[in-house]
Order: sequence, then structure tokens, then C-alpha cells
Amino acid sequence: MLTRLLRSYLKPYKRWLVLIVLFQIIQATCTLILPTLNANIIDNGALKGDTDYIWKFGAIMLGVTMVQVVFAIAATYYGSRSAMGFGRDVRRDLFHTVMGYSAREVGQFGAPSLITRITNDVQQVQVFTLMTLTLFITAPIMIVGGIIFAVREDGPLSLVILVAIPFLALSVGQVAIRMHPQFTKMQDRIDRVNQVLREQITGIRVVRAFVREPEETARFGDSNAHLTAVSLRAGRLQALMFPTVLLVLNVSSVGAVWFGANLVNSGNMQIGSLVAFLSYLAQILLAVMMATSSPLKSSETSGVVRPLTRQPIAVLPTSVWTA
Repeated sequence: MLTRLLRSYLKPYKRWLVLIVLFQIIQATCTLILPTLNANIIDNGALKGDTDYIWKFGAIMLGVTMVQVVFAIAATYYGSRSAMGFGRDVRRDLFHTVMGYSAREVGQFGAPSLITRITNDVQQVQVFTLMTLTLFITAPIMIVGGIIFAVREDGPLSLVILVAIPFLALSVGQVAIRMHPQFTKMQDRIDRVNQVLREQITGIRVVRAFVREPEETARFGDSNAHLTAVSLRAGRLQALMFPTVLLVLNVSSVGAVWFGANLVNSGNMQIGSLVAFLSYLAQILLAVMMATSSPLKSSETSGVVRPLTRQPIAVLPTSVWTA
């Protein structure tokens, strides 16, 4: 359902999407080249005392960094334009569809639910689209390219990557699976808070006339407490992701330094190659984190793009949201 929504509303931005992919490939390639250039400076410049070599490759690194920055900015710019346009189009069509409902249809779907879908839900899908265009496209490029460059630096030492990647992917994937039901509950709680607030604002005169302020305050507090509890559970699970990534990254780096130092001591590996390998290891694991956090964000968004409680009577946007 989410894929169909993205495919339908991102079609007008097809040219921008092609440019985003191209820009991401270029900037990811530049990122992967930099550790190799740094290794050359260490091995052939710093260790040999060749200042000219250092200046030469330092200038090359600076040029590559400038290219990386320019294309990263361009990819972010077009990604933001595409995501914001996507959100605007979905919000527009959803608004026009809801405005065409009769009073009976609004009652069937629920006014608070419709308000949440047009505002919060569309914004969540919009953020997911932006992250997909700016982060998730880069992740597979960095993983594949990082592994190739790391193996080129030292094949046997690359076995550390074979252990770290599955463990990291499994850990973050478990967090995503556990968070999915929490985000689904969160959207229902947001609907409930909107419903209570809307009823209180609409009937404010009645509430005051019958001195029902304490009861209404308690009713809103109860709905707010339920939303807070679900949000805290989701937040605690999400907070586990970054410590897990740092733990795997640091343990993997310690292992790489341990085995790499023996290789350097035996003369089978250069110091610059070890430094470059550590850089590639960090890039690969961070890319794996981004790739495995894709289902994490998808689980958050799938709680947003949820079925309506009754069959829709309108057309395109509602049929997309309720499919």
C-alpha cells in the first residue's frame, strides 16, 4: 500500500529522482575514495617524509571532498523538493476528497481520524520519503563499495566484516519488529486525543454551563496518558539502536586493530592500509545501520498508513489509504 502511494505521487518527480540517484552515487563514490587517498599519504608521504607527496595527495583529497559536498547538497536539495512536493500533493487530494464527504460519511470515518490523516499522517509519510531519497539510497552503495575497498586493502582482515554485518543487521532488525505494533497503537492514541480535544472545543459552552471542567480535564488527561505511555515504549526501543551500533562498531574496530597490528608487525600490511580499513569498516557498519533502519522507519510509517474503520465512499486518496 505504501509502495503504491509512493509510486503514484512521486511519478511527476521522475526526473528529479533520477538526478538524486546519480548525485548519491557520485557523492558515495567520493566518500569511498577518501580513505584510500589517506592511506597513500600515510604510507608514501608521512612514513617516508615526502612532503611534496603529502601536498599533492592532500590537494586531491580536498578536491574530492569538494565534489562530495557539492553533490551531497544537490542530492539533499532535490530530495527535499521531491518529498515536500509529494506531501503537498497527497495533502491536497486527501483534503479535496474529505471535503466531498457528506455528514454521514464524516461520521462513519470520524472527524478526528480524518484530521489526523490529513496532518500528522501525511507528514510522517513525507518524512519517510525524504529519508528514503537522502539516506536509504546511499546505504547499499556504501555497503557494496565499502566491502570491495576493504577487501582490496586486506582480504583476511575483512572476515571481521562478515561477523559484524549480520550481527548488526539482526540487532537493529529486532528493534524494528518490536516497534511496529507500538507505532500502530500510537496513531490510534493520537486519533483519540484529537477526538477528545475536538469534542471539548465544540461543546465548550455546554461544559461550562454544567460545570464539567474537572471531568473533561480528567478525560483528556486519560487519553494523553495512554498516548504518552505508548510513545515512551516506542522511544525506549528506538533508543537501543544507536548504543547497539556503537557497541558493534567499537568491538569490530578493536578486533580489526588487534589482527591488523599483527599483520603490520609481520610486514604483511601497511599502516595506511589498516587506517583505511578502519574507515571502511565504520562506513560499512553505519550504512548497514541506515539500511536496517529502513524497516524501522517503515514500521513507523505503516502505523500511519492504516486501514479506515469503514469502507470508503470516495475515490483516489481514500482508496490508497484504505487498500
